[in-house]
Amino acid sequence: MVTKTATGTTEIPRKAMYDVIILGTGLAGSVAGTIMARHGAKVLLIDATSHPRFAVGESMTPQLVEWIHILAERHHIPELKSLASINASTRDIAPTFGTKAHFGFMKHEPGQEPDPRQATQLALPKIFLNNSHMFRQDSDAFMFYVAVKYGCTAKQNWRASAVDFDDDGVTVTGQNGEAFRGKYLIDASGFRSPLAEKFDLRDKPARFKHHSRSMFTHYVGIKRFDDVSGHPKELRPPADWHTGTMHHLIERGWFWIIPFDNHKKSRNPLCSVGLTMDERTYPKPKDLTPDEEFARFLDRYPAVKRQFVGASRVREWVSTDRLQYSSKQTIGDRWCLMSHAAGFLDPLFSRGLSNTFEVVDALTSRLIEALKDGDFSAERFEYVERLEQGLLKYNDDIVNSSFIAFSHFRLWNAVFRVWGSFISPGTMRLTRARLKHFRDGDERHFRELEDTRFPGLWWPESEKFKTLLESTAETCEKYEAGALTGDEAADVIFRMLRDCDIVNPAFGWKDESQRFVSPSTLTMARFLYWASFQAPDEMNNVGKEFLKGILKAGAKVRKLL
Repeated sequence: MVTKTATGTTEIPRKAMYDVIILGTGLAGSVAGTIMARHGAKVLLIDATSHPRFAVGESMTPQLVEWIHILAERHHIPELKSLASINASTRDIAPTFGTKAHFGFMKHEPGQEPDPRQATQLALPKIFLNNSHMFRQDSDAFMFYVAVKYGCTAKQNWRASAVDFDDDGVTVTGQNGEAFRGKYLIDASGFRSPLAEKFDLRDKPARFKHHSRSMFTHYVGIKRFDDVSGHPKELRPPADWHTGTMHHLIERGWFWIIPFDNHKKSRNPLCSVGLTMDERTYPKPKDLTPDEEFARFLDRYPAVKRQFVGASRVREWVSTDRLQYSSKQTIGDRWCLMSHAAGFLDPLFSRGLSNTFEVVDALTSRLIEALKDGDFSAERFEYVERLEQGLLKYNDDIVNSSFIAFSHFRLWNAVFRVWGSFISPGTMRLTRARLKHFRDGDERHFRELEDTRFPGLWWPESEKFKTLLESTAETCEKYEAGALTGDEAADVIFRMLRDCDIVNPAFGWKDESQRFVSPSTLTMARFLYWASFQAPDEMNNVGKEFLKGILKAGAKVRKLL
């Protein structure tokens, strides 16, 4: 086949023609490629680097676990389930993953010891205790090899220099002059997206309210915060800090500590370390190395610094400018900017991979059908556009509110509850669809997940939740502007939580004094009873269907949960 490109006319041999070309072989590209190959598509995976390689975004969430199961079951790819739990990852991939029992948050003031009463923690219910700290070097390489096993062709260390579209497809030309032809292009390459550059898709500046930059690396020898905090046992949370993702909160910023050695079968001594902060408050210094800058931050926070006594950095720092970027458009005729190629906000709350897998689900289900009938128009993928933009928009609301609230503990305690109180119903709706599909194998249960008013919201069926989130963002912005004090802003949000009839009362979300939320099996039973028989309709419908699904699915599936 002869095709026109930006550099002239190119002859494309038949063996270089594909159904789908994917730029980027992180989890987004490899999982999308695996799914498409599983359905018979001829797929080319292209990457400028090679596996294994360093990556962050290691902290899992309950929603991510459900999306992994949904993609595995919807497309009959059992290997995906190797990512879904610490036990499966350790067994099938490597003993390099950590466990994640909680999201933990400790507030710090410069030059002071942290007050143990200014801490919050969401310990994941036992049903979610399989969450892990993913060692991305191994998880990403594993899925890349799975994609190749399912039939994808791989070109590693191959850099695209040109992407050209016409009415019949897309031509991707490499720096070495080699060219490939496809019917559809998925750009999963991230920030340096060739498509974003080609079509000038980036908002300049990013449209988000939130601002942050970041620096991150891996260490060995990080001490457990439980061992260096000095806090009395009666003031500590139910789950040890070391068993989950530790967030040390500072004025408009946060450190993360994500250990991989906190699981009895782990043989990985590494710990993921990062510092994310508002670049307007902390401009990136031009006269300091990343090591020097990080050391200066540690000097301000003595309890955090004690975790690093005797620790050693094992790789160079990655130090960024502003992290946030957004795109005016993420879908076009024959192309998609997927997930982190479309935009990025902040790693707070660990939503990146969950968002990515949700987009993979929405895109691949449509692309499978498009390959059958030859219609690759942007209109067909309109929901993917709304989903990607919604995921970024609602994440901006909660993350920006959080950064504002870090300076005032009561306000943070209130924002923490707005975020945490809807994780369970957001996850339950996914589990409900999966259990229905398990019973009858009907695809419509997964398609119905998209029949929602607010794509991208982590409980997208609830207008009351949307209102609560947006009102929280507005209240925090008033505090930031000086129109409200911290206590006044906190009072507004706590009042909204108490008055909101879809906020789960069983976990203690309405009780300001319950800073550590740790649902036991009995608490989960109370929550399910409330959600099924006492809550308003929008929650009641989720609760009843979820409970019915568990009961009807039987013991075999209850074990899977």
